Amino acid sequence: MKPTEGPEPGNHTLLTGFVLSGWSNHPQMQLLLFFTFCLIYSITITGNLLILVVTVHPSLHMPMYFFLRVLSLLDISTASTVVPKMLASFLSEDRSISYVGCASQLYWVVFSTATECYLLAAMAYDRYVAVCSPLRYTAIMNNRVCLSFVLLACCSGTVVSVVQTAWVLTLPFCGPRKMNAFFCDIPPLLMLSCTDTFPYEMQIIVATVLVLFTPCCLILVSYACIISSTLKISSAEGRQKTFSTCSSHLIVVTLYYASGTLIYLRPKSSSSQDTKKFLALIYTTVVPTLNPLIYSLRNKAIKDVLSRLMTHMVKK
Repeated sequence: MKPTEGPEPGNHTLLTGFVLSGWSNHPQMQLLLFFTFCLIYSITITGNLLILVVTVHPSLHMPMYFFLRVLSLLDISTASTVVPKMLASFLSEDRSISYVGCASQLYWVVFSTATECYLLAAMAYDRYVAVCSPLRYTAIMNNRVCLSFVLLACCSGTVVSVVQTAWVLTLPFCGPRKMNAFFCDIPPLLMLSCTDTFPYEMQIIVATVLVLFTPCCLILVSYACIISSTLKISSAEGRQKTFSTCSSHLIVVTLYYASGTLIYLRPKSSSSQDTKKFLALIYTTVVPTLNPLIYSLRNKAIKDVLSRLMTHMVKK
């Protein structure tokens, strides 16, 4: 009996790596895209570094700003993992990425995004305590509790990223090794596998529920309580101030969770790969850019400290 033929050794990508097509289907726009994403990346790094510098001011030693500093570090990590490689691809025809490089990129993106999901839930709980139990806020949200939330988020992100990276990169890849993506992500890698990925897709859905839906449910419960408590405030100005404080967080949550859910809940869906690329662009590039702008422009305390620091620097 003739043995069943397997994938040709030369087509296996375990050692040779992958090719990221990125935005190569727009060759006439490569230079424009380079300068656009270079500007976006510069704004991301500058904005998040400013958040890190400003929030260490003694007047901002509060749990909300502690979480905001961690959020800025995660945003810098996500953007720095994805954007530099994408910028290099705009200036070179070589869009290959090594197996180790792909594994590293996938690990850090999954770690940063998963950790951020849990951190956003912790920030929602912080807002809930601040609005619904203001007199007990300091006692409940003490340094130990805040640090525990961050460590729990990081540990959860680490477990998810290790499992996802190890699992997807041990799949056999054969045939064309070109991904219709601008970074190594799970859905495009699944599309390259020459084996049945249904069990892995089910595992991805479970992970999506744990990483996206569970924190999202906690956020929704927190904000339901916040809205209920806010509506009881007799002063219209007081209600407006409370909603303004929480609206920034809600904007980020909506963008982040919506894009992640649409990508990972159906990892091998028949929807356009270009659509998935744009959705991935939201949580890896757009949200890290918007976070510092949203929190700084809508936060009076941060604007006041930043103004004082700028005034002090000018006087020097």
